[in-house]
Amino acid sequence: MSICPKGKMSKSKRDKRKAQSWKVATPTLVKCSKCGELMMPHRVCKACGAYNKRTVVEVD
Repeated sequence: MSICPKGKMSKSKRDKRKAQSWKVATPTLVKCSKCGELMMPHRVCKACGAYNKRTVVEVD
C-alpha cells in the first residue's frame, strides 16, 4: 500500500503554495554599535571591522 492524497489539489491551491518560495525578502539591517553604519545582524561590520563593539578585522 502506498500513500495517496485523499483528494485532488486544485491548480490554484498548488500554485499559491509554490509561489511563496521565489519571493525575495528585503534583508534585515541594523546599525553598527561602533560606527553607526547599516549592516546585517550577527556579522562583522564592513565599514569598521567591529563585531559586538570590538574590532576583530582590520579595515583599510
